[in-house]
Amino acid sequence: MTTSAERRRRGRAARDRVSRSAHGRWIPAADRPDPIVVLEQQAVDRVPELLPIRYGRMADSAFAFLRGSAAVMAADLAAGPDTGITVQLCGDAHLLNFGVYASPERALLFDLNDFDETYPGPFEWDVKRLAASVAVAARDNGHDEERVRRAALAAVRGYVSAMRRLAAMGELDVWYARIDSEDLLPLVRKPKHRKQVEAGLAHARRRTSLQAFGKLTEETEDGRRRIISEPPLIEPLPRNELRRVGKIFSDYRATLAEDRGVLLDRFHFVDVASKVVGVGSVGTRCFIILLEGRDTEDPLFLQIKEAGRSVLEEHLPTTRPHAEAPIAHGGQRVVTGQRLMQAASDIFLGWTTGPAGRHFYGRQLRDMKGSADVADMTPSALRAYADLCGRALARAHARSGDRLAIAGYLGTADTFPEAIADFAGHYADQTEVDHAELLAAIADGRVAARREI
Repeated sequence: MTTSAERRRRGRAARDRVSRSAHGRWIPAADRPDPIVVLEQQAVDRVPELLPIRYGRMADSAFAFLRGSAAVMAADLAAGPDTGITVQLCGDAHLLNFGVYASPERALLFDLNDFDETYPGPFEWDVKRLAASVAVAARDNGHDEERVRRAALAAVRGYVSAMRRLAAMGELDVWYARIDSEDLLPLVRKPKHRKQVEAGLAHARRRTSLQAFGKLTEETEDGRRRIISEPPLIEPLPRNELRRVGKIFSDYRATLAEDRGVLLDRFHFVDVASKVVGVGSVGTRCFIILLEGRDTEDPLFLQIKEAGRSVLEEHLPTTRPHAEAPIAHGGQRVVTGQRLMQAASDIFLGWTTGPAGRHFYGRQLRDMKGSADVADMTPSALRAYADLCGRALARAHARSGDRLAIAGYLGTADTFPEAIADFAGHYADQTEVDHAELLAAIADGRVAARREI
């Protein structure tokens, strides 16, 4: 058995592979792929009619571009050295992929909440994406460069301090660790910001299937409920597609734990529609399914979303630190990654295979989910939120990777946070250049984009 001291020494030895200060450098490779080409290659198998919406959303700002370009950043990170200290990566750990949601016990937790790109890889890749997203968001908000750097630094220091604390904890204590919504308010010092957090939590508690039922459905002439059509964002499926979706749903149900399957069987099918979601995900196939339990006041909305290859897969070995073989099914990859990283996960997480062998995963559409409005954050609020995201990311990494090795690599100095803050500023520069390239490609007709009102 490897001792705690040996695990820490392994982490310190990784500094010979890549020093902590080396993370601060970012120089685009001479053969760096054209970011527009990377995005187009990623979209080859997506619904072509929806791609203009994707590019229109990415064109809104540099931060929106960063949100949609995880594939671009994955290629950039893979071009440089890494620590070799492997965890289950989120793969897309930007600011808006953190938020609150309900645990199975109905507690409101703060955690990572998007795992479409999850895959095993070097821990620092998630940290770099988080810090870069903080820097880009801060610039989009008009913060000066000193405040931009301080915000990015707050995210990394939050990660480092949490990882040091987690390294001193026992295995079960780490596994049960969570950030409850009640823990958020003491972190907010200014009354104005505290009221904003309280309002956000209250809003999240209202985001349930019942709320979605009132917003997304309407009553037909015969008294039934149906999902409201809002092309191209929401479109009910033709009748000839329903049997196919029924098969997808049946296979999905088979992957649930027995008790969850029994619960799901108490609901019956009402309606299904295709739905456009997110920024980077636009163009992937996604369905929302309306189910009804005891009566019309007891609805359940499920989301069945396509899970392709992670943007990380082509850049990383096909081995995992916690199993002997990689997961071949994209939906199972997402579900497994989510369960590994989140403190508690949706009771209806499952996966299935659809037409043409496409992989999907399922979950509740809304279960008290909410995210922060980063665009309205002051410099101090952004620093506090960045720190919180860093702490949540550290807890997620500590569950799936060797937290003692990571802590050993980080050490006690501020070298790693300072270096990642440097990187964040440099990569924010690159993101602005890439965003400008997208705008130019749209302007000259190379890329079709649809701006939404």
